[in-house]
Amino acid sequence: MTRLPELSKRERQIMDVLYQMGEATVGEVLERIPDPPSYSAVRATLRVLEEKDVVTHKQDGPRYMYLPTVPQDTAKAAALNHLLGTFFNGSVEAAVMALVQMDEAKLSGTDLDRLAAKIREAEQEGR
Repeated sequence: MTRLPELSKRERQIMDVLYQMGEATVGEVLERIPDPPSYSAVRATLRVLEEKDVVTHKQDGPRYMYLPTVPQDTAKAAALNHLLGTFFNGSVEAAVMALVQMDEAKLSGTDLDRLAAKIREAEQEGR
């Protein structure tokens, strides 16, 4: 897996918008992040993200469109690894148990059957 640079909370918020939209202008990012800073602060943060090689831009008429350079699957894996290390001491089992036990999870019988099948598949593959 590609190692991603550490991102600040604001940088992660901006990346979330870019992944959700695929590409966005500074104004579109501003509309979608909580407690947004100034326009120039978002633009400066996007410039920092470009320096970290996780964002690029393209010209669209008079404006810049910003888009992520890291595939979303790579970013997901990096985020999950960070979550596992930070909150679950690296334990996949503890993370899955926490997810299954969440009141908000409300897993159906079909969901549980699919999870059980994936667990059996992982076991057969030696993961």
